[in-house]
Amino acid sequence: QRYSVNQWYEQFQRDPLFSQLFPPELNLREVKSSGSGVVISPDGYIITNDHVVENASKIIVTLPGGNEYEAEVIGVDQLTDLALLKLDGDSFPYVKVGDSDKLIIGEWVVALGNPFGLFDANQQPIATVGIVSGKNMNFGKQGSKVFQNMIQTDAAINPGNSGGPLVNVKGEVIGINTFIYTGSRNRQGSIGIGFAIPINRALRIVKELRSKGKIVRGFNLGIRGQSLDSRTARLWKMKSNNGVIIAQIAPNSPADKAKLQYMDVILSVENENVSSLQDIYEIIAVLDLRPGDRISLKVWREGRIINRYLILDSL
Repeated sequence: QRYSVNQWYEQFQRDPLFSQLFPPELNLREVKSSGSGVVISPDGYIITNDHVVENASKIIVTLPGGNEYEAEVIGVDQLTDLALLKLDGDSFPYVKVGDSDKLIIGEWVVALGNPFGLFDANQQPIATVGIVSGKNMNFGKQGSKVFQNMIQTDAAINPGNSGGPLVNVKGEVIGINTFIYTGSRNRQGSIGIGFAIPINRALRIVKELRSKGKIVRGFNLGIRGQSLDSRTARLWKMKSNNGVIIAQIAPNSPADKAKLQYMDVILSVENENVSSLQDIYEIIAVLDLRPGDRISLKVWREGRIINRYLILDSL
């Protein structure tokens, strides 16, 4: 990819002396970086990581053999660190896709990609071999991204591998290589701990990116509430000060259909304690839940703890 970025001195542009010393035409410079991707269909759709193409003004894709194409960004999902690109054409070689839900810890896998730009040496992807070291690795929210149910592998993954495929012994893609654990900020190479997004999750995201160009995550729970305070908790003889008191329920909303009631106290969502409505929405985001998914609630009602299940609905 090639993209332009503003220099650090952009903030001083309005200063006459600085403008004289550093003319405006110097304010932009071309920066090149590299990553990997996976062609998933003959008409040129490509899965890669969002962080590979983030802020790119121009994306050049080089296929095995050396043919270059300019790619269009169809959509990105910053939360899951996935992006969908499109090449112009209808006869591209593409991968076979496996089922990441059927992975077994200890099975052999191969990581393919462009580590350190080595693809340029012979126009072929670099392969490293390892095993599936772990499954369902959850890292929660990391900055603007959420890494859940990740595949861990000891196949060497290095800078430039991001967005490339992790394949099984049948040659089926079962993951999208995404990041590595280096052990320190100063170390960049692999130490045998790499992580990939399961392909089943990636396909679910790119299907929506292909149809809508974005991921819809606005949710309507149908409740208004306030945080439980210690005084109210003592008055109601509750064991904890954590919770969200339901102050209003919209008719025919997800909360109404889940049979929640006025003055119920939501104690936890998906076994995570909550103290505010914001906590509830954070949990939904971290779990990458979508409209139609079901969440479990633990609710205090007049001295009893009950369980309720709510089906998420979009705004």
